[in-house]
Amino acid sequence: MRNALKFTSVLATAGLALSVAACGSSTGSAGSSDPNAPLTVVASPTPHAEILKFVKDNLAEKAGLKLTIKEVTDYVTPNTSVQDGSADANYFQHVPYLEDFNKKHGTDIVSVETVHLEPLGLYSKKVKAATELPDGATVGIPNDATNEGRALKLLADNNLITLKAGVGTGATPADITGNPKNLKWKELDAAQLPRSLDDVNAAVINGNYALDSGLKPATDAILLEKAEGNPYANILAVKKGKESDARVKKLAELLHSDEVKKYINDTFKGSVVPAF
Repeated sequence: MRNALKFTSVLATAGLALSVAACGSSTGSAGSSDPNAPLTVVASPTPHAEILKFVKDNLAEKAGLKLTIKEVTDYVTPNTSVQDGSADANYFQHVPYLEDFNKKHGTDIVSVETVHLEPLGLYSKKVKAATELPDGATVGIPNDATNEGRALKLLADNNLITLKAGVGTGATPADITGNPKNLKWKELDAAQLPRSLDDVNAAVINGNYALDSGLKPATDAILLEKAEGNPYANILAVKKGKESDARVKKLAELLHSDEVKKYINDTFKGSVVPAF
């Protein structure tokens, strides 16, 4: 995620972080290890918060877990809130993004469990198949390091481009060695990509943002990532040392339950896939 998603402006990020901190402090739970205190989890609205709401409404009380869910739409606040203790955990990211964030920001956030995969997809309002993209087509891709590399890999796996051997998940357009359709790139914040579909020939969009915008990855994407062996499963994450918190362990167990697996499959119908 280049420049950490070029995320949002510093002021906007600070404002969001303060907002979450205030919400957490009002319950008196964030940063607490009291097994009876609510566990505050920061999450993206779709599908993360929806999955957490299912747990809260159907499983948490019986398990003795009090759960507070805070929704945010950016990719910075969830990690800064966990790092500064204004939230106990977050659920919005995959491990490659987390590792990149820790490296760039000096944070020490760790994965607890994988939960689900949101397949990255290529979408278009102008063509119905990737092979129909015209010569010189403009393709929108995420402007952050991990998801940009992921997007380019999707295109390479489907023979639209060729990438330099061994480039891995950090690929950028500079690593493209073959481009038979002479595709042009429009690098945008991941959240803006659904809105770009009117202006580009196609765009590679993260699953959560596709769902938020009314797209159905399983049926609307003209290319879609395969789930098997995919390193981009989304995770429950905490600040290092918090993994032993009994409330975190309990939430991880519930997120890996048969009930949650059935909820994901029944609700998202292949647009979100259980990763356990």
